[in-house]
Amino acid sequence: MQIGMLGLGKMGGNMTARLLRDGHSVVGANRTPAPLAEAVKRGAVGAESLSDMVRKLQGRRTVWLMIPSGDPVENAVKELSALLNTGDVVIDGGNSFYKDSIRRGEFLKQKGIYFLDSGTSGGIWGLEEGYCLMIGGDPEPFAFAEPVFKTLAPPRGYLHTGPVGSGHFVKMVHNGIEYGLMQAYAEGFEILTKAPFPVDMTAVSELWQHASVVRSWLLELTTKALKADPGLADVKAWVDDSGEGRWTVQQAIESGVPAYTIAASLFARFASREDNSFGLRLLAALRNQFGGHAIKHA
Repeated sequence: MQIGMLGLGKMGGNMTARLLRDGHSVVGANRTPAPLAEAVKRGAVGAESLSDMVRKLQGRRTVWLMIPSGDPVENAVKELSALLNTGDVVIDGGNSFYKDSIRRGEFLKQKGIYFLDSGTSGGIWGLEEGYCLMIGGDPEPFAFAEPVFKTLAPPRGYLHTGPVGSGHFVKMVHNGIEYGLMQAYAEGFEILTKAPFPVDMTAVSELWQHASVVRSWLLELTTKALKADPGLADVKAWVDDSGEGRWTVQQAIESGVPAYTIAASLFARFASREDNSFGLRLLAALRNQFGGHAIKHA
C-alpha cells in the first residue's frame, strides 16, 4: 500500500527502508534534508512538507508519524486535521502518552479521520529483526493499515490491543518493565565486578544466553557492549530517560499498583545524573552529627 512517513530518523528511516523492500510505496518528509535524501535514494518519494506529502498520497491516505512525542506530534495532528479527508488514517508510532493519544483520537474523529496509536519497540535493530507493534484504534482502520504492520513486524509481532490509547498504554508498561530488567542486569554485573576473584563478565554474559533463566535480547546487547569495551571505560555513568518510565510509575500510583522495581529503576536513572549530590552530602553530614561517623572531605 501507499503510506506517508513523517520523520525519517533512526527508526523512521529504517521503517521506510523495510516498507520499500517489501514493495510498499512511501512518501517521506523530514525536518532535515539528509535523512530525506537517503530515503529517496532507497526509492521513496520525497515531500518538502506535510502538506506536500498529503498532496502526493493517492486515494485513501495513511500518514505515519515517527517524530518526538509532545508538541511535534500535537502540531502534526492539528495540521493533518485540516489536510486529510474523511476516512483517512493517522498513525502515531512514537512514544506518546496514552492519554494524549486518546484526546487526539477524539479530536480527529470529529473531523471524520481515524487515529491509530502504535507503540513501537525494536530500536535500531528493527530494520532486520522487525518491530514489535502494539496498535490501538478502531478495527476498520487497523484492518486497512494491516499490510504495513505485517511488513514492519516479524511473524506474530503485532497486535490490535484495543481502542485508541491502548497501544501507547501497553508500550508504556513495556518500557517500564524494560527499565526494571535493565536495572537488574546493571546491578548484577556490578556485583560481579566486586567478586573476590577475577570474573570474565563478557564470558558470563555469553554463557547466560544458553539455557539460562535470565537469557534475553537485553543480555545479548549486554554481551555486545562488553565485547566492545569490557570495562566500559569510555561510557559515562549518566542514564537518561525518555519519559515512559515516569508515566508507568505515575500510572502505578493512579492504579494503586505497588511497582517497587520499576520505580526504583527510574530513581536509579535520576541518581546517575547527580555528581556529588547535595542529598548524599547531607546524608554524610547527618551520620557525622548523630554518630560522629567520619566524613570524607572534598
